[in-house]
Amino acid sequence: MARIGVISISDGRDYVHGGIVGFIRTVEDRLVAELTAAGHTVVRGEEPVGSNEQAVAVARQVQAAGVDLTVLHYAVWAFPHFTMLAAGALRGPLLLLSNIDPVQPGMVGMLAAGGALDQIGRAHARLWGDPSDPELIAAIGVRARAAAAVESLRGSTFGRIGGRPMGMNTAVANTDQWQRSFGIDVEEIDQWEIVRRAELADGGEAKGAREWLERYAGGVHYDGRKLTPELLERQIRSYLAMRDLIAEWHLDFSGIKGQPELTQYFATMDIAEAFLNDPYDWNGPKHPHVCATEADMDGALTMQLLKQIAGTPVLFADVRHYHADRDIWDLCNSGQHATWYAARSDDPADNLARVHLYPEVFFFPAGGASVHHLAAPGQMTLARLTRKDGAYRMQVMLGDFETYDEATNEALMKQSTREWPHAFARLDAEAGDFLSRFGANHIHAVPGDHRATVRTACELLGVTLDEFSRAS
Repeated sequence: MARIGVISISDGRDYVHGGIVGFIRTVEDRLVAELTAAGHTVVRGEEPVGSNEQAVAVARQVQAAGVDLTVLHYAVWAFPHFTMLAAGALRGPLLLLSNIDPVQPGMVGMLAAGGALDQIGRAHARLWGDPSDPELIAAIGVRARAAAAVESLRGSTFGRIGGRPMGMNTAVANTDQWQRSFGIDVEEIDQWEIVRRAELADGGEAKGAREWLERYAGGVHYDGRKLTPELLERQIRSYLAMRDLIAEWHLDFSGIKGQPELTQYFATMDIAEAFLNDPYDWNGPKHPHVCATEADMDGALTMQLLKQIAGTPVLFADVRHYHADRDIWDLCNSGQHATWYAARSDDPADNLARVHLYPEVFFFPAGGASVHHLAAPGQMTLARLTRKDGAYRMQVMLGDFETYDEATNEALMKQSTREWPHAFARLDAEAGDFLSRFGANHIHAVPGDHRATVRTACELLGVTLDEFSRAS
């Protein structure tokens, strides 16, 4: 949910303002009550604006409260220059909202104010309707959540652990462009810090975490070579090292290069990446920390935005294979799926019961556990920030994760890399269209249909929307 400012704009003639201020407050009361009931925090202007001085003072009061979106509310005819003065004191996104009462010309006030803002190039959105309309309240909520997600990026820090992985250009972004477009700083940290800090990590916690995994996971399949208790504890120590780096460098989200140095000579980062993205670990509930494998910067940025929009962990995967006979995509990547996706349960035990830790495959000589599970079924929003000719675009589509009978699940997983986590996705996109223009090998997902909020976030960020569908 978001923090929403509400400022009602009135008529500037004293004798008119005095006669309508009660009506304005009544309509505003209803609007605030509905937004609050929807879960938002509402910051009301101290009074309806009926003078130049009030326009500036009330706007400054709302701005100081740290709102994500300001609703400029028109229940009556309102002097347009009050809107212009208020807008000058408001730095965030604006939404002009009018009533639909034929007696009081709020719609006229909104159109006059909106036209004035257009003339100076001040971006804003417009909605109209009665506060009792659930669709109107939902539409305001979409804009507010998008504004909150976008604002959360500004002033944040991304921790880039290692450099470009295996020549993967799409995993590397321009730090100046990130600062200019999203307000994000990038902290460069060497992978040696994971190795160094892992050796210094709390051995007692690593042992306890290993025993926790052995107790709750569907299976820990030691083979005495690529997966041993010692290697699993090394992976857990790597998670503890990342936890320390995140705290010390105040990282809001991160990415770990991994390949080839760590995966050849130390251990895979699968455990660290999975549990950083999870809403829990062996210590109990925690906030998910977005961590992208292969230090994928645009992947991590997509995940961070989706996390703020959906309020859930975000899935990261390779677009591994297309089963044309089923029109199903196998989204599979070593270790990166948060274990939460196994059942999407609030109880870690429910999720972990479906998770198996297998010895890593031949790609990773250093060994360690691969975090295997099959993502639970349900509707998903899938998205990825990609760049075309240097400009960002958000490629987004709706889809469904599916599961089948055990024999079919096994047969499909064995066609790629069974030991890794999988999600079988039916996408609202034609396979040929998707493969012809999707701009990366990684894709990301959150449960539910969040396309409207993603669209609004793109509008606020100035990012082109590239939406896939069967019709496209």
